[in-house]
Amino acid sequence: MTEQTITQQAVPFLDLAAQQAEVMDDVLPVWQRQLTDAAFIGGAEVAAFEREYADYIGTGHVVGVSNGTDALELAFRAVGVASGDEVIMPANTFIATAEAVSRIGAVPVFVDVDDAHLLIDPDAIDAAVTIRTRAIVPVHLFGQTAPMAEVAAIADRHGLAVVEDAAQAQGASGPAGRAGALGRVAATSFYPGKNLGAAGDAGAVMTDDEGLADVVRNLAAHGSSVKYVHDRIGMNARLDAVQATVLRAKLRRLEEWNTSRRAAAARYAGLLGDIAGVRLPEVREGNTDVWHLYVVRVAERDRVLAELGEAGVGAGIHYPTVVPLTEAYAGLGHRPGEFPVAEAAAASILSLPMFPHLTEAQQARVAEVLRRSLDGDGS
Repeated sequence: MTEQTITQQAVPFLDLAAQQAEVMDDVLPVWQRQLTDAAFIGGAEVAAFEREYADYIGTGHVVGVSNGTDALELAFRAVGVASGDEVIMPANTFIATAEAVSRIGAVPVFVDVDDAHLLIDPDAIDAAVTIRTRAIVPVHLFGQTAPMAEVAAIADRHGLAVVEDAAQAQGASGPAGRAGALGRVAATSFYPGKNLGAAGDAGAVMTDDEGLADVVRNLAAHGSSVKYVHDRIGMNARLDAVQATVLRAKLRRLEEWNTSRRAAAARYAGLLGDIAGVRLPEVREGNTDVWHLYVVRVAERDRVLAELGEAGVGAGIHYPTVVPLTEAYAGLGHRPGEFPVAEAAAASILSLPMFPHLTEAQQARVAEVLRRSLDGDGS
């Protein structure tokens, strides 16, 4: 096989260049104006994006911030999470969910997930509540919303705040509405690879509570609403105008891009459904998935991942180790076996290429290589 043929058959895990090319004509003139005017922090572009994203997800307020981890910390602080408090979250989230809790001096309390969807298990939440629990973080993983009705019922029963981690679910919805508008407050990341991604780091906090939005905005600007008047100890976590410009351009295309992702997911289901040894992802009843990731489960995952890579097919693992068993959280004393569903999934999950510009031919190539690998012929 020639090098040219191999290149033609290569399938990237993600194609950000195609997204950037699509928005370039919208973005460049605004960037030029910002450079000319030296308007980089806050301003009209940030305010416009906040309004537009609030309208899109159906919430009263959006506060643009520097990144998703800061967004989570700001949301936790705004609802009163403090040093020594406990915050319940799924074991299979990205470490940023836990980091934001730890940075406050609070304690992440990890629970297992359901086997069908790998979303936080409400029964596990209920069993983990203590007198120190202050909040629950349902993570909308892989592009679909967590079981929010059950989470909200537990939170109401115990007087807890619900802080959504909506970093993987821009545009996703559940029975009660869109991700980011389903809890008391929500945080999201606009890291470039997200469904709605910036050209660098960016994030947002979303809420219907005007008072909470004001606190978040104050905290994100060094605890100040008036220059040199500092009401509280805050942080520097503002969204810059350059990123807001990109986000506005991409937001106008987000519904179309998410529709393309759903079409790609449907094609994968058809291409992979008859391959022995592949467990396809499932969508919860009432959810509209935006397929941030297309995650299958296979035996001998590491071998399969390597063979996909050798054939030029990009793939990944989200995530290979549950957070409580990482070295960073060794001090909490968790041991293998405490989170059986999440741990079993971590050993078998495989993220296949998924992005709005993914072609049918590329997906057919992914299916071909995956089938060959699972049939025992990785050549």
